[in-house]
Amino acid sequence: MSVYDNVLAAIGNTPIVELTRFDTGPCRLYVKLENQNPTGSIKDRIALSLIEAAEREGKIKPGGTLIEATAGNTGLGLALVAAQKGYKLIIVLPDKMSQEKVLHLKALGAQTHMTRSDVGKGHPDYYQDVAARLASEIPNSFYVNQFENPANPLAHETTTGPEIWSQMGHQLDAVVCGVGSGGTVTGLSRFFARVAPHVDMVLADPAGSILADLVAGREPGPVGSWLVEGIGEDFVPPNCDLDAVDQAITIDDREALHTARALLAEEGLLGGSSTGTLLAAALRYCRAQSEPKRVVTFVCDSGNKYLSKMYNDHWMYDQGLLERPKQNNLVDLIARRYAEGSMVTVRPQDTLLQAYRNMRLHDVSQLPVMDGERLVGVIDESDLVFAVHGDADSFGQPVSTAMVTALETLAPDASLDALRAVFARDRVAIVEDAGRFVGLITRIDLLNHLRKRLEE
Repeated sequence: MSVYDNVLAAIGNTPIVELTRFDTGPCRLYVKLENQNPTGSIKDRIALSLIEAAEREGKIKPGGTLIEATAGNTGLGLALVAAQKGYKLIIVLPDKMSQEKVLHLKALGAQTHMTRSDVGKGHPDYYQDVAARLASEIPNSFYVNQFENPANPLAHETTTGPEIWSQMGHQLDAVVCGVGSGGTVTGLSRFFARVAPHVDMVLADPAGSILADLVAGREPGPVGSWLVEGIGEDFVPPNCDLDAVDQAITIDDREALHTARALLAEEGLLGGSSTGTLLAAALRYCRAQSEPKRVVTFVCDSGNKYLSKMYNDHWMYDQGLLERPKQNNLVDLIARRYAEGSMVTVRPQDTLLQAYRNMRLHDVSQLPVMDGERLVGVIDESDLVFAVHGDADSFGQPVSTAMVTALETLAPDASLDALRAVFARDRVAIVEDAGRFVGLITRIDLLNHLRKRLEE
């Protein structure tokens, strides 16, 4: 293994692993581990290419500011390269990006601007339009524009494609990839058109994106929304050559995220949400074949960036992507149930400081107080404020001195009107079944429940 002069030299030359625990039909399926790049994604490749091209062409000067619109991973790659080369960086992000990505960007020194993810191109709040506007307003700045910059597909034509071809021993029948900016599919298709024109280029597209319809020659339906990050579009990026795509497979969020979770459980590979889309499409492609083929797809980025989302059962429940057996009563609204061990609690003898730490660590505003298996009180943020206000030493007092003990409980078969009445009185909604504590219902739990009913 080589010793590199700096972290930028570690970009690329990622390994390929064969998947052996999935049903791949008559085919052999391989994944290229782009999560092994320094910031954990395939976008490190284009970040280096984009900035080095701007330097060669004199578009960025020392101390200048780079500006980019990105779903997160390109921003991370740019932040890494910019930090190593001494440039400032402003990243414009849609508001659906995972918190891990945003924190990673800031830790690398990037400035972030959050924009709406529910508007399309041409709207003043669309993330690409915001980035272009900032570039026109800030002196000595350069809009990287991965969607149009030819250095994007060039990175894949000159590095990703040759690596795959060499690693597969020149034996390859299909590549499955997604489209965010279009650089991957365009760069790979250009390379394989020269060296192996028989290789199928297969597009994995999130449900709601227009690209699969265009590949199939259909009039695109209404643009939808999707939870998968980094791929799918409501327009065709200038860098995206859809004419080079032989087939497109649409994958919805549920299939994508469950497939990514299965990849971790079965193969030990921690991939992000777009990895789930690509793998689900690759599996469909493989199972549909009538003769053996060798197929490559990508672990596009690391699942470390999605631990609070797709690898968090509570988030998956909130999104309606994990199902529990329905009881058709208030229990269905409880995200964290005491009997499952997922409820964060405190004891009467615990200190107020411990209660505060539990709230901060688990991002909750109220805690049941349990004496053994018996619910004896509830403590929330307001109770803590009143207990310690003006006397920080009060954090050492037991929870029993500040908790509310006059509890109002609901039976599982109580109505939604009864639940709303509890909230109207600014009380905590506690569900008990024959004296047995079941869990708390928060206002966001109720909103999630009502949203799911709207979608049914």
